[in-house]
Amino acid sequence: MSAHRRKTSHPARRPRRRPRPRRIARTLLVAVCALAVTAAAGAWYVYRDLAAGIGSSRALEGAEKSEYGDTNVLLMGLDSRRDQNGEELPAEVLDALHAGGSDIGGYNANTLILLHVPGDGSRAKAFSVPRDDFVDIPGQGKDKIKKAYGLAKAKEEDRLSGQGVKDRRQLEREGREAGRRAQIETVRNFLGVPIDHFAELNLAGFHHLAEALGGVPVCLKRPVRDTYSGADFPAGRQSLNGRQSLAFVRQRHGLERGDLDRTKRQQAFLAGATQKLNSAGTFTDPVKLMKLIEAAKQDVVTDAGWDLLSFVKQAKNLSGGKVSFTTLPVERFGRNHGEDINVVDDMKIKRLIAEQIGPGASASASAPSPGAGPSDAPGTSPGASAEASAGESSGTASTPSAGAGGPAPAIDGGGVPCVD
Repeated sequence: MSAHRRKTSHPARRPRRRPRPRRIARTLLVAVCALAVTAAAGAWYVYRDLAAGIGSSRALEGAEKSEYGDTNVLLMGLDSRRDQNGEELPAEVLDALHAGGSDIGGYNANTLILLHVPGDGSRAKAFSVPRDDFVDIPGQGKDKIKKAYGLAKAKEEDRLSGQGVKDRRQLEREGREAGRRAQIETVRNFLGVPIDHFAELNLAGFHHLAEALGGVPVCLKRPVRDTYSGADFPAGRQSLNGRQSLAFVRQRHGLERGDLDRTKRQQAFLAGATQKLNSAGTFTDPVKLMKLIEAAKQDVVTDAGWDLLSFVKQAKNLSGGKVSFTTLPVERFGRNHGEDINVVDDMKIKRLIAEQIGPGASASASAPSPGAGPSDAPGTSPGASAEASAGESSGTASTPSAGAGGPAPAIDGGGVPCVD
């Protein structure tokens, strides 16, 4: 054998290949699909959590729906100091609300706003219904529109009690369903349009919404102080916390038009809240979105057929200043059984609604802003003048002149409407 070892030949190393474009594209595609699945799973979790947590009602079952892809949403704010089960709110919550005890307020729908969202993506319109409008309430005759809920609730509870039902929670649940149906039917008949969805908010909802958003921007033309509601605010733009927000939307004492000016406050609060939703990136920030959802679970009831996830996405567009506000006109003020009422012209209101949101209605039709009153004085024909809508308003308003030396300086609302 040869003493020399045979040298082992090693094959030459091949140069490392660069990834082919096709391989890169395939990898990116897989990554995108994975992200899409994760996002879809997250969205489904949020939707399932939202749908399961928010109170659900069947008050709209079988109701007529809007055409042309339009959506009409009725926002109902109850002047109730009780939770969704009829239980008293905790003492610390009532104290924060500065709204008295749980036996005050009953189940009046003190806030009624019809939100019309056109199917073609044009500007949404919000119509506030003054709570003291004297209208026909099915099964009750004529009364203040705000009473439809409470009257029907009490009537249904009496009926069930007469049949031997004693379970307090069942009486509360069935009574509220009757109240919702009655309030929706009353508003639908009054305005002459279908109601596709509704959202019911109790008194604490304004407080919790403002807290979830980290404050709501509003603007006042002049300083106010009211011991009844707890409102104590300077003039100008400011951010309100939960307690302040409730005082802001509840104040009517010390305001020139009383309840009608309070309606403007509610519109201004919603305008500020939608601006905050957009500017704070709530819909793109999971933490903020979940905080908002948790707040909604405490205070909101909606109809069972509402796809809330789709509307949350739509609401992102609504928060970009694409909503105009108006208050329905009041002919004059009157009295009924010792109570103040708003005398209204039913046919005039139906025509106004049809012109604004009916088929062929102009998407650019102007509507009064929260700063424009529905009437200048009792007995006059309201709505004679219209200002820029909340979505277009610069948020600038003039304050009363401090003297005869010239016009007062303007107040800049920073994009939110300035109100009394």
